[in-house]
Amino acid sequence: MKPYIPDSLPLESLDVGRLIRRVGPANAAIARYDGLLQSVVNPSVMLSPLTQREAVLSSRIEGTQATVDEVLEYEAGIEFDPEKTHDIQEVVNYRKTLTLASESLIDRPITLSLIKQMHGILMDSVRGTEKSPGQFRIEQNWIGASDSTMETAKFVPPDPLQLPIHLEAFERYISDEDIDTLIQCAVVHAQFEILHPFKDGNGRIGRLLIPLFLFQKRTLASPMFYLSEYLEENRQRYYQRLRAIGSDGGWTAWVEFFLEAIKQQALSNAERVKGILNLYNDMKTQVSEVTHSQYSPTILDALFDRPIFQTPDFIDRSQIPKQTAASIIKKLKDAGILITIREPSGSRPAILAFAELVNQAEGRKVL
Repeated sequence: MKPYIPDSLPLESLDVGRLIRRVGPANAAIARYDGLLQSVVNPSVMLSPLTQREAVLSSRIEGTQATVDEVLEYEAGIEFDPEKTHDIQEVVNYRKTLTLASESLIDRPITLSLIKQMHGILMDSVRGTEKSPGQFRIEQNWIGASDSTMETAKFVPPDPLQLPIHLEAFERYISDEDIDTLIQCAVVHAQFEILHPFKDGNGRIGRLLIPLFLFQKRTLASPMFYLSEYLEENRQRYYQRLRAIGSDGGWTAWVEFFLEAIKQQALSNAERVKGILNLYNDMKTQVSEVTHSQYSPTILDALFDRPIFQTPDFIDRSQIPKQTAASIIKKLKDAGILITIREPSGSRPAILAFAELVNQAEGRKVL
């Protein structure tokens, strides 16, 4: 199999007439979702469970086995075996990468330099760290079974000697306009996967580019639109559509799939955001009534930002005096708002959880 030669951007082969019926509903769904996002006072805190969930699901597509509660427990101080710890660290790195890139886009566009920086963080101290983190490949790679060769591979990305040319064209396309932002986003994600510019981590970086691109194009007020849930649930179709891009009509079929994914995920994300907002409003009253504290808003933000924690971490993040914080935590436990994950032992503090938020973000009871 020879290295793939990518189509030039913008695409000339798209059947726009075939896409029209999907463009409108997808744009309407994401516009409604964005309106909901804009009603959230502090999305980075209140919706942090959604960011955590995206990191878990995007990593799961690549075979990483870790759950939201395991990641939160790990960050709170619970130890896992080395294999699980590696999985969890990959999820933590994904979230760090998204946070850094989101902050960077406030005053700079998506560039090849930013993408390399993102990759360096994603691959820091995890499996694949020996595969040139933060550097575009200078060798030929291919996609297939672990024992496959270039001849038996499912897909062979572009020749490394031609890769810089394709990447520069990709960077220009991101900054340009196309017939529709969501169609352009579909092309951006797929073209990145086709270029496969890194030795490892391409899938995760490609999925990170989706919310970042929509944020850069001002389709979203904040880069908090996560598609990995739909892609993970439809993993086989996801990869089939990507692999079929080189065939006749493959690009149009891929964009159709992507637009449907945007629509369905926007509806799903909106329901999760509404659920978290409703929980926040309910807890605003409950925390105030239970604690009778002037720190109620601070307490609430600390719980939503990190719903599994050690007492010293809660004190550090909330900046509430130690004795007052201990009293507040006891009242929240007595009221059933917090549960104990790990009892204190000697100098080792207890690990507590705001279980209702973890369950709400997961859509099922996990704690």
